[in-house]
Amino acid sequence: MNLELSAELAMKTLLEQYPGARRALFSVFHIGGCQSCAYDPGDSLAEVCQKNEIALDAAIKCLQESHTHDQEMMIQPTELATLINDDAGFTLLDTRTREEFEAISLPGARLMTQELQTAIFADKNQDQQIILIDHQGRSVLDHCAWFRGHGLKNTFGVDGGIDRYAKEIDSTLPRYRLEMD
Repeated sequence: MNLELSAELAMKTLLEQYPGARRALFSVFHIGGCQSCAYDPGDSLAEVCQKNEIALDAAIKCLQESHTHDQEMMIQPTELATLINDDAGFTLLDTRTREEFEAISLPGARLMTQELQTAIFADKNQDQQIILIDHQGRSVLDHCAWFRGHGLKNTFGVDGGIDRYAKEIDSTLPRYRLEMD
């Protein structure tokens, strides 16, 4: 469940709750994509809007519309389980690292490599269904947008990634945490 968008919402919280927010704010207002338009994670949405001379209501509207669009690109773990069980003729691409993929993967999943991505883009089969999965659903929206931007409109991401899939669908899959520097 996402938090209500408000002026006081810290950017760190906003980005955690609305994973596509960074992409939306940058594409519409050129906020947060480079050093000259960066913001501090503790800044409120209102502070970021004021600093960049953007109307708060315009930013909130942008974020709401973007979030609605992003949700349309997602499928639930139960939907993926159905596709796997029905052998539905789709491509399941795992966007995690090779080490993560080799340690834990779903049946039929393929590790997304640069070569595989290039081959899929070159194939130009715009009707193929592609499901992308990452660790916790944090980067899958950007990957979906990338694939859809290359004409693959039937690309979806798994909400919550393999971690949520393991919690809700297949408890035999080991769950893990990534340790960051």
